[in-house]
Amino acid sequence: MDYQQTVNYLYDRLPAFQKSGSAALKIDLRNIIAFCDHLGNPQNNFKTIHVAGTNGKGSSSHMIASVLQEAGYKTGLYTSPHLKDFRERFKVNGLMCHEEYVIQFIQRHKEFIEELKPSFFEVTVALAFQLFSDEKVDAAVIEVGLGGRLDSTNIITPVLSLITNIGYDHTDILGDTLEQIAFEKGGIIKPGVPVVISEFQEETAKVFKKLADEKDSGIYFSQDLIKVEETNEGTPNYLVSVLASGNKWTQKCGLDGNYQSKNLSGVLASLEILKKEGHFQISDLNIQNGIEKVILNTGLKGRWQKLNDYPLVICDTGHNTEAFEYTRKKLLTYNKGDLHIILGFSKDKDWGKVLRILPQNAHYYFSGFDSPRSADPESIIKYAKINSILVSIGGGYQDVNSALEKVLSIAGAEDLIFIGGSTYLVAEINML
Repeated sequence: MDYQQTVNYLYDRLPAFQKSGSAALKIDLRNIIAFCDHLGNPQNNFKTIHVAGTNGKGSSSHMIASVLQEAGYKTGLYTSPHLKDFRERFKVNGLMCHEEYVIQFIQRHKEFIEELKPSFFEVTVALAFQLFSDEKVDAAVIEVGLGGRLDSTNIITPVLSLITNIGYDHTDILGDTLEQIAFEKGGIIKPGVPVVISEFQEETAKVFKKLADEKDSGIYFSQDLIKVEETNEGTPNYLVSVLASGNKWTQKCGLDGNYQSKNLSGVLASLEILKKEGHFQISDLNIQNGIEKVILNTGLKGRWQKLNDYPLVICDTGHNTEAFEYTRKKLLTYNKGDLHIILGFSKDKDWGKVLRILPQNAHYYFSGFDSPRSADPESIIKYAKINSILVSIGGGYQDVNSALEKVLSIAGAEDLIFIGGSTYLVAEINML
């Protein structure tokens, strides 16, 4: 098999969340434990930082990896899902592994895979651990796929756990209260391993404290260690204060979007703990450069990413209500021209709630994407019209590029076109 045939084999042969939703998930860790035992437990050969959360875990993972790279450490980074290339999921110092590595890994273990019948995600986790071990990385930042407690990544013993934001997403799997969701996310807290919480929330803080106490793990709420304030110097600049030392600096963030201030707080607090615990030697300059150059260092895509200037085209992979609260605030600051918003949703998301919080002074267009999980654009439009939610609806499209082509033909040079609603929709943008 060549590279594309190998990737097709994984999608066709193994249950994948992108195609099947929750039906692709395994409800325990037995498969990934068996797979890693088969490999000789490569996940134990390097230091790890484990990152969970509803929103912000991808951005936070990339920022931490970028800082470690700036500090001179050979750094692995595992994230999901990918946007364009399967290999985006596993990088070493910002570079995707070779196609041949993927081919050889699958060929070498194909018989075992067909016997074990793991999920698509379980195979990617095992592949990442083996790659990082083979590459002899100094550290790897491991992003949780979904939840935490039963996520396939949760067989590592990290030097630090980071939990970002907790919100209502995947409620059919993780629970329908913030406390239940926090319990699942908090499952990454390990005995004796410090955990940082990026965002203090009354409902979730008590859950995390209880889990940390039970496991004798030090727990740190980032607001108690780091103060992050937006400056008047233009985004994305922040005034950072380390509360313990009084150290202050202006931090330029390589990721735009006003939601990054909370992610930044958790990342900086995590780096403080990693330094304090003696795991890594990281200078202030490493931190400043790593966070400013996060896109250059890691190749991160899809986080309030600019695709065009005139008109301005922005895409963002945020796809739940909490993420769209931040998106709404950001869009409302734009005052140069008209707003055009292209959206597509997975049908298992609460997209009706998202529609109700979006700006009214915008033109809306809805698109499907290439997955059985894609919500029907016409059904969304019908819902919006019946419930009188949106004022201006420009129509439905089968794919995002058809929608974008139409909007580009009518938008003025000073207009803003936003594309979002689903990671899978953003992944299909040809401009990306």
